[in-house]
Amino acid sequence: MTDVNETQAGPAPLDDTVRAEMAEIIARYPEPRSALLPMLHLVQAHQGYVSPEGIELCAEVLDITEAEVAAVATFYTMYKRRPVGDYHVGVCTNTLCAVMGGDAIWADLSEYLGVGHDETTDDGKVSLERVECNAACDYAPVMMVNWEFMDNQTPQSARDLVDRLRGGEEVHSTRGPRICTWKQAERVLAGFPDGLATEGVAAGPASVVGLELAHENGWTAPEGGQRELGGSKK
Repeated sequence: MTDVNETQAGPAPLDDTVRAEMAEIIARYPEPRSALLPMLHLVQAHQGYVSPEGIELCAEVLDITEAEVAAVATFYTMYKRRPVGDYHVGVCTNTLCAVMGGDAIWADLSEYLGVGHDETTDDGKVSLERVECNAACDYAPVMMVNWEFMDNQTPQSARDLVDRLRGGEEVHSTRGPRICTWKQAERVLAGFPDGLATEGVAAGPASVVGLELAHENGWTAPEGGQRELGGSKK
């Protein structure tokens, strides 16, 4: 197990190309500082994590303090403060996924990979994270790889998945596109599309059961903005 996945040369430098991309991001917003979240994803797209250099550059470009940037980078768990593997695997262990097998998947996969929460395998291929609800309870237990869904998992399917990723096989999300690398995914989150948004199934059968029942029974949403609650209009 290793907590870092850097070569001796360290992460790629944040050069003029990165500055130009940051300027492109800032131009999307009426207030420059509103661009900080995608800018941090851009730093991760180039360096694999939010480095001290990345924090310094974001602060410089936005004319805010490094403390303000660091406060955001340490608040949201999607931003990593140490290098991440090529494939960041998140195992949901929130209530429903946990009781459906998420805890068992986590324990087995952690032992199999030899890493714990927010740690990376020695080959730099896989990082592991215990994540909170992925809003995919209809397919519990769920994992994510670089933020793409892998539904209805088991301890064995989770092992098979990481083996395929480490072996360089092409892997497709169960509801989404083929899995790209961590840095490629972060570039998309920074606002630079990869053209794969419409690839794969967007919603599976379990996600539309309620809609199908509504169609079968002629149910429609109530009209207007008021509802009767406890005998009074709210």
